[in-house]
Amino acid sequence: MLINPTLDKLYALRLTGMAKAYKEQEQMKDIEELSFENRFGLLVDTEMTERENRRLASRLRNAKLRLNACIEDIDLRYQRGLDKHLLPQLGSCQWIKDHLNVLLTGPTGIGKSYIACALAQSACRQGYKSLYKRLPRLLEDLGIAKGDGRYNKLLTNLSKTDLLVLDDFGLSKLTEEQCHDLLEIIEDRHGLKSTIVTSQLPVKNWHDVMKDPTLADAILDRLVHNAYKIALNGESMRKEKKPLT
Repeated sequence: MLINPTLDKLYALRLTGMAKAYKEQEQMKDIEELSFENRFGLLVDTEMTERENRRLASRLRNAKLRLNACIEDIDLRYQRGLDKHLLPQLGSCQWIKDHLNVLLTGPTGIGKSYIACALAQSACRQGYKSLYKRLPRLLEDLGIAKGDGRYNKLLTNLSKTDLLVLDDFGLSKLTEEQCHDLLEIIEDRHGLKSTIVTSQLPVKNWHDVMKDPTLADAILDRLVHNAYKIALNGESMRKEKKPLT
């Protein structure tokens, strides 16, 4: 039997996984010993795996994670106040299904961004859409978007992602306009989606970095009370790296 016409049809139908498995089967010894049902089942399994891999690659690409991090690579031996029992629980992504948040605080270099990206990567692996944003840059983009007409579209896109990572909260005091923009983001997601926020400041000090106290109350009320709070401590992990020679 000529396989090239069949392969051409599979590629035309975009069944690349089945085409790949079909070619592999033709090169396997004793493949004829398998029943038609078993051979066809292997073709379908390969196609499903290929499609899921492509979807995962697309989710990871669109997430724009700052770091290539995964939960399995997080060093639990380093003493920084990270609960080794909580991490696998968060890795299950049940908190995303329940629309809860995660607040990561601690000094610079302690691994907040890495853990946030690892949780976002885990979410992508389990079928959730994630997006990483540095909050200072995002607030700047929102300010620009108001002038060129993209503001509502940008807010809509942020509201749709299952997990939004807002990195580096509190590096500088937020203006009243920035507080309003942040409230719009949090309000759209409250009770519907999940958010990770990282900051060098303890959560108790977050109110102080927002100029408008009324907006600060509204933001924290929607963000803090339904969140896992992880307060890291210790020396910067960057000090552990060997210097360049």
